[in-house]
Order: sequence, then C-alpha cells, then structure tokens
Amino acid sequence: MNRMADNKTDPFNNADSQWPVHKQAENNEAKSTDHYMERAGVVFAGSHLIIDLWEAHDLDNLERMETVMLDSIKAASATLLHIHLHHFTPTGGISGVAVLAESHISVHTWPERGYAAFDVFMCGDAQPEKAIPILKNAFRPKRVDVKEHMRGIVVHL
Repeated sequence: MNRMADNKTDPFNNADSQWPVHKQAENNEAKSTDHYMERAGVVFAGSHLIIDLWEAHDLDNLERMETVMLDSIKAASATLLHIHLHHFTPTGGISGVAVLAESHISVHTWPERGYAAFDVFMCGDAQPEKAIPILKNAFRPKRVDVKEHMRGIVVHL
C-alpha cells in the first residue's frame, strides 16, 4: 500500500525537486504560527501517544490497517501526506507509517502474539486522542495501554 496525498505546489518553486511538498501558506505568505499546542498553560510542540494493543485481532489484515489509519487521521482532523504499509511473511505482521502535515502515525504488529504498537504524534489543532476509539473498535483488543509524552515543552526560565 502506498498512497500519496495531493500535494500543493512547491513553495520555493523548485520544479526539479524529487520530494513531495505540502504548502502550508497560501500565495507564498509566511504562516504566523509554529503549530505549537497549549494545554493548562503548558506550551509544547505536540502530543505523542504510545498506544499498545494486547490480545487484538486482524493485525495481519493490510487493507483493514490502511482503512483504520485513514479513519484515525480523519477523526484526529489531521492531514495525510503519504502512507506506506509493509506486510511481513510468514507471520503476517505489518509495519508502516502515515506521514502527516501534523507529524505521523506509525504501526508495528505481531499478529502471532495479538500485539500492536502504535505511535500517534501530532501538533497544531490535531487531536491525536481521537485515534484511540478507532483503534479499539477495529482491532478489538482485550487491553489497551496509552502513554502520552508532550514533545518540545517550552521552558521559560
């Protein structure tokens, strides 16, 4: 699976670039925000959720994984730039990443153990916690462990 979102024009007008570009500002105007978040007076770059699913199902289903990642991105109000998933044999495990304008969602599964490891890191107005019920509903784990790490906390001395 390899999907690329429709990318806007290169803001530096580099037509020879081999890399996809997501233009954040219209008409080459500089965006005034750095997309940092604020919660309870703490300013930080983004929320990084470490999500472990235990005794989960369908962790070897590539099509389901792609759909679940896309649904998670939509629920979190994030912007997909590119998704790539890889299916391993013979165990059927999946590793992949969805690159987002707001950062990423990555996954590694061990279907033979019923275990999946998701990283959901987002900044700006995205809501990474909204991916959790999507993952629970899709893979029906008996246990879910979630840890949050606020990345890039601004410290004022």
